[in-house]
Amino acid sequence: MIGVFDSGVGGLSVVKEILKNISNRQIIYFGDTARLPYGTKGVDFVKKYSEKITQWLLDRGVKIIIIACHTSSALSGDYLKKQFQNVPIFDMITPTAEKISAFGFGRIGIIGTPGTIKSKAWENHLLKLNPRLEIYSLACPLLVPLVEQGWVDKKATKEIVKEYLSCFKDKKIEGLVLACTHYPMLEKVIKKVVGKKVKIINPAEILAKEVGKFLKENLEADYLPSSAKVTDGFQGNGYQIFFSDEPYNFKKISRMCFNKKIKPTILDPF
Repeated sequence: MIGVFDSGVGGLSVVKEILKNISNRQIIYFGDTARLPYGTKGVDFVKKYSEKITQWLLDRGVKIIIIACHTSSALSGDYLKKQFQNVPIFDMITPTAEKISAFGFGRIGIIGTPGTIKSKAWENHLLKLNPRLEIYSLACPLLVPLVEQGWVDKKATKEIVKEYLSCFKDKKIEGLVLACTHYPMLEKVIKKVVGKKVKIINPAEILAKEVGKFLKENLEADYLPSSAKVTDGFQGNGYQIFFSDEPYNFKKISRMCFNKKIKPTILDPF
């Protein structure tokens, strides 16, 4: 089983990519909606609850962990890998940083929550791989509530995205990293604003492919037979969705990610 966690609903965009790339797997997702957003919280807070959630997922039988939260990846990714050394843990930053280096970009932009941008985790990872890379980072705190409101096609959303991304106009960036799991839901709007010449980089897509490759090479025996039924309590293509508090506007979010209504379980084990 795969354990996936985020501070809220945004990590479901990662689950969406996993389901597209990996078949016959069971996924347990935990969104810490009781304590969101992580993007404005301190380092110790994020580490504390990221560790608690990881342990909770492991206690439920998952074999690998995916940190489907850029803030948690930035602030607690290395910490969790040290605390749980025998568990394969994937974060949102490492696979994408390696892919960006392979692309050979000279200038890129990064947009994310204040916590992610302030941590400079993306810059640190990228510059280790390519010290000459020019990086322009920007916190876009209004985008998360717009997505959770379901306003992905509203005129106001387009204007806000345009206002945020105007700072990249003269930077001649070649790629733009969506360093928040909510932002892929605004990808169409973002693409229109930055133009066709800028490659939109969705870390969820890259991460899902990396996890799929890892599973085939290391955990083949854990695959369910194609004819097997998933464990009781799992929905659709084998996933359970948990939130620590009632998620806001979840009906719209679930339809954006899965094209159908999903019934989550509300449970705060902490």
